Amino acid sequence: MRIVKEAEERKEEILDAAEKLFGVKGFDNTSTGDILDAVGIARGTLYYHFKSKEEILDGVIDRMTNRLMQNAKEVARNKELPVLERFTKAIMSLNVESKIGYEVMEQVHRPQNALMHQKMQTTLLAGITPIFTELLEEGIEQGICHTKYPESVIEMTMLYANTAFDELNIEGIRLDQRKKKIAGFIYNVERLMGMKEGSLQETIMDIFSRSRLGSGES
Repeated sequence: MRIVKEAEERKEEILDAAEKLFGVKGFDNTSTGDILDAVGIARGTLYYHFKSKEEILDGVIDRMTNRLMQNAKEVARNKELPVLERFTKAIMSLNVESKIGYEVMEQVHRPQNALMHQKMQTTLLAGITPIFTELLEEGIEQGICHTKYPESVIEMTMLYANTAFDELNIEGIRLDQRKKKIAGFIYNVERLMGMKEGSLQETIMDIFSRSRLGSGES
């Protein structure tokens, strides 16, 4: 007996299957046929929801980044916490926590999946800039930060971090070089945000200490 499902439910099933397959096999090695078999649908049904494998990729990335951004937004707006603590926790909330999420992110950072990597970075940057701009504006109101252009500062900081500490660029760099990069990053971000030197030392080092970048693991 053929099961007819609501369009949104079917779309979610396709994305669930694609996310798992991209995580295990990689985007390039996953075919639309693999996704069809995993979901148990006809090709016409797949193309009703997504016109191509690239469009499915967009859907996977959008869904994952929306979850991460929602997490960051909830943390950032918790006014019970000091603004710098919220800044730290909001950044940490952008880390994926599920096994499938880790597998997808590993694929994202592989050279052969450069398209997937670029799409996720672009989507995340557009979504999280307003969240962190609000935090910076709050820091300005409290006299912690001093800048006339908070949104531009956040954009530059995010681009700086994505470029300097992206796993595609950091892999193979010695631990002492990584530490130097981190120290330079903290110093320069404090300048961009108009903060006293050392203001972000504890905040940012806490972020790096919980990641592989600070430990030298690859």
